[in-house]
Amino acid sequence: MGFGRACGPLGAGSLMPDDIGLLLLFAGIAFLGSLVYGITGFGSSLVTIPLATHFVPLPFALAVFALMDLANALRIGLQNPRDAIKDELLRMVPLVLAGTAVGVTVLVNLPRAGAMLALGVFVLLYAGYSLRRRPGGAIVATTWACVAGFAGGITSTLFGAGGPAYAIYLSHRPLTKEQFRATLTLTMLFSIGMRVVAFALTGLLLKREVLLAAIAVLPAAFAGVGIASLLFRRISHALLLRLVALLLLATGTSLILRALA
Repeated sequence: MGFGRACGPLGAGSLMPDDIGLLLLFAGIAFLGSLVYGITGFGSSLVTIPLATHFVPLPFALAVFALMDLANALRIGLQNPRDAIKDELLRMVPLVLAGTAVGVTVLVNLPRAGAMLALGVFVLLYAGYSLRRRPGGAIVATTWACVAGFAGGITSTLFGAGGPAYAIYLSHRPLTKEQFRATLTLTMLFSIGMRVVAFALTGLLLKREVLLAAIAVLPAAFAGVGIASLLFRRISHALLLRLVALLLLATGTSLILRALA
């Protein structure tokens, strides 16, 4: 009995303690996702969810890696919280909550394939623009924080992809690389926390199989974040923004492919 069997109304896969090979595979996926997250401050779901859903149903993968993302966000967010720009957080977080509420409300009725395709095209176009623009690009007004927070809350709930909205806004603010990652990480911490609460309310996080898998992947996730922190100190701000743009490029492509599939 293993990952492939459905259990419960959300179709979460059943994970038994003797699935050692699959647990090790999940640990490898967690390491890669955490490595990406530790460097850029978002984007782990780009790695973890597409890979994991080859072996388990989507709700199971979302629940397990939401717990992992929450643990990673706590670890990175509490490393240097003073680097985060509090004013940016105060602008975005209330709208993240509002966007999450809207996302939960429309989740059942929204034509998700079309919305996912539109989001993917937008992120892809922005990533292409970011790769072409020169350092020292335009600084956007702080009013765009409301748009970023609201859009990120919605897309986090619907697609597990709230990071691009926050990253796009913060990449156009006058932040150092330390401020960028710390502010993005704390925003993601709140956004992921809301997602975890939503999963808890559905009962999915209370399943023994989900908790077993989440506990199993945490050591690999922490190792990925630890290595990422070492790499982060060696890269420039310009390189960090370029890595973010490349990650957005991959995120947009992934969303489009998921929508078309």
